[in-house]
Amino acid sequence: MSEFVVALPMYDWPEARAEVDAQWARISAALRRAGVDAPETVARRNADLPAVSGGIRDASGHVLVPDPATLPPDDLDFQAVWLHPALLFAQTCWGPMELGLERHVKVVGQPNYDGIEGGQGGAYSSAIVMRAPGKHVAAPGDGHAVIPLDLIRGKRFAFNGLDSMSGIIAITRDLQSMGENLDIFAERHESGGHRNSIVAVAEGRADVAAIDCQSWALAQRFEPKAKDVVVVGWTARRKGLPFITSRTTSPALLTTLRAALASEAELVAG
Repeated sequence: MSEFVVALPMYDWPEARAEVDAQWARISAALRRAGVDAPETVARRNADLPAVSGGIRDASGHVLVPDPATLPPDDLDFQAVWLHPALLFAQTCWGPMELGLERHVKVVGQPNYDGIEGGQGGAYSSAIVMRAPGKHVAAPGDGHAVIPLDLIRGKRFAFNGLDSMSGIIAITRDLQSMGENLDIFAERHESGGHRNSIVAVAEGRADVAAIDCQSWALAQRFEPKAKDVVVVGWTARRKGLPFITSRTTSPALLTTLRAALASEAELVAG
């Protein structure tokens, strides 16, 4: 049994889990060919994470996250994954990274968003969605923001979480560049997830949300309520959700991780 932890929770929708498993199967096979004892499966519950006696600590010994064995077993605490000392590979968001996670992990690289509307190479945009009917606004080729101030002013905004780059930080920065801020919205509601935000807009409990382009692509495939919303704009293109590994991962293993990802076209070159 591998000593490492792997998790890919960011786009692990129930309907897409076979695809996530297949993605990891390709990566893990490349790692095993390189001599790395990569786990065969990804962690999806706190119960899948190895216990860490005394809790997960930073380099100075300060407890960052309780021992995963003490957390609700059927939930998945993202911080416990990202900060786990045995972390081999996971995906996170630049929101948490900017808020302090970057100090505790190493970046393996950026995933490839080519082929997804709103994405290009290692960068992505968020689709700004409102209730249908309406005209779909295509993602701009130059990656600049398209923020429909006239449509969103005075509306109720749903966002997945305060640390989300795609859900709230990106649109906040785009609004600031236009001389506006989040006060443009009459109300703001934390939904807990991009899918929840889409459903809230579709059902009229919110008026507008910013959904990262890959989550929006998943919603169009798997979320029935997605047909009831329309893309009215886009945030500016920014770095996508990075792949990370533990801060204790050796330089040699980090190089192997990057090579395995590149060989499977999961990592943007350079």
